[in-house]
Amino acid sequence: MEGTSLYLPIVILLMQCSPSAPVTVTSNRPKVEVREFSDAELSCMFRTEKDQNPRIEWKKKGNDVSFVYFQGHFKEPFEGRATIEGATVTLQRVTQEDAGEYRCEISAPLDSVSLGETNITLKVLVPPHTPSCEIPSGAVTGSVVQLRCRDQQSIPPATYSWFKDSQPISTPRYANATYVINSHTGILEFKAVAKEDTGRYSCRAFNGVGPAKTCEGKHMTIEDVNVSAVVAAVVVVCLIIVICGCGGFLLHRNGFFSPGHRGRSFWISECHGASHISSQTLHRTEDTSNVNYIPPPQESQDFKHTQSFML
Repeated sequence: MEGTSLYLPIVILLMQCSPSAPVTVTSNRPKVEVREFSDAELSCMFRTEKDQNPRIEWKKKGNDVSFVYFQGHFKEPFEGRATIEGATVTLQRVTQEDAGEYRCEISAPLDSVSLGETNITLKVLVPPHTPSCEIPSGAVTGSVVQLRCRDQQSIPPATYSWFKDSQPISTPRYANATYVINSHTGILEFKAVAKEDTGRYSCRAFNGVGPAKTCEGKHMTIEDVNVSAVVAAVVVVCLIIVICGCGGFLLHRNGFFSPGHRGRSFWISECHGASHISSQTLHRTEDTSNVNYIPPPQESQDFKHTQSFML
């Protein structure tokens, strides 16, 4: 008993000197993935040193940090569609706008370490939508043809597979294949199409979140090149070029394209004619002005007197 009484004060002293754990915050699911329009649980667990009533806050990171839960209330756009239990938050019917990084903060002013936090990343998964397909209606043999398929809304991004006449087109396993399929970009490329490539093509998008979606099939027709028509067209074009070239050369040789060919001659002839007419008019005017004026004869008074004298 005496020995026990000697160790008791030492044990009590050690208990008083041992440090207590400060506020700690953890999450059992730091990364959460849920389908669009379902509920997402963002777990947050904490332990304090002394403070039995710590302050709980939730924030969302983005271009700016915004409050999700503050002073005991949810903020827009989470008000009315979120609940909290302890420090764990449940968001209801999440959309792409809710995806992002969240932070749970626990403030305990009475603790030696007054603030603790943990981060949770929310990823909202979107099932495939009906992809848009670009399928040409026709092409000529030997040409390069690309068929495109794309779904820009699925998360994670969809992978694509092609069908011809409702039968899957397998991915070629050898280098000299006549076509190539890129399952990530959705491009089916024919290096040199042939007539046997004629058919009805469709594309399917799949990302593992929801059911696969297939675009409406479109028919593509491959036709041979009309060699005789091409040769005839080339011959006609060459003849037109030769005729135009020879005609232009002859016209240029005859001075048709020389500067002022027609306009200058016309102007000179017109000026010469106008000057000739002006000179004739002037000459006539001068001749008219040089004619002597002869007044009409008048009866003399002397004659009258003479006649009277004789009578």
